[in-house]
Amino acid sequence: MLSKVLWENKSHKWIICGRDTDKSAGIIDTNQYILRSGSRLLILEPGGIELFSAMLACALDWAPAHEITDLFASHQDPDIISSLGLWDQALPKAKLHAPAIWEGFIRHFGMENTQYCRISDGGGDIDMGDYVLQCIPAHYLHSSGNFHVYDAELKVLMSGDVGAALEAGQPGLFVEDFEQHTRHMTAFHQRWMPSNRAKNDWISRVRKLDIAYMAPQHGRIFAGDDVKRFLDWFEALEVGCAIQG
Repeated sequence: MLSKVLWENKSHKWIICGRDTDKSAGIIDTNQYILRSGSRLLILEPGGIELFSAMLACALDWAPAHEITDLFASHQDPDIISSLGLWDQALPKAKLHAPAIWEGFIRHFGMENTQYCRISDGGGDIDMGDYVLQCIPAHYLHSSGNFHVYDAELKVLMSGDVGAALEAGQPGLFVEDFEQHTRHMTAFHQRWMPSNRAKNDWISRVRKLDIAYMAPQHGRIFAGDDVKRFLDWFEALEVGCAIQG
């Protein structure tokens, strides 16, 4: 599994873990992100149960087990958090930051020790000591209770399934040709994003943020002007394509 520092400053760093060449061909590829700060480590979208051993090894490259203190799940999907039961046993004092609306469902993945930190519909913060992350509402994109994570210091938006692309092989980390990249995004967004109203609400929120990098859970990362290009493209895209007539 790839493990690479993407961005860093004096207080913390973002690391990507993904592009797992050992995964089954029938499983969608995912990006997992790690934030390392002082004596704490946060794993964003820890992944499916099949990734647990690789993700644990990746996290231990950056911190000892007792410093892996926090997990974040944007919503309830298995590729996001079905590994929870294993993390629960490996990290008995960890906190899971996740939507309040999905607590009763996420607990089905196994949760005896982990503290569930509920994120209300309006959003909230994840206090990492040296800095604070903002949880940005992204409801119905594509989950009815869904959040993205914004880091104002490094200007990073972890955007979950928004901006996701399904691209064969081992794609690069960053978008290189935006127009070409839309071929890998269009069908996914039209089918998995059900509501134009919800889409436009999210766009209005994130246009107010200073974003240098938009990091989705699948596919390549958007940097610089490609962030605005994505927002413009997404705004013009009609979604909810499974509804006919």
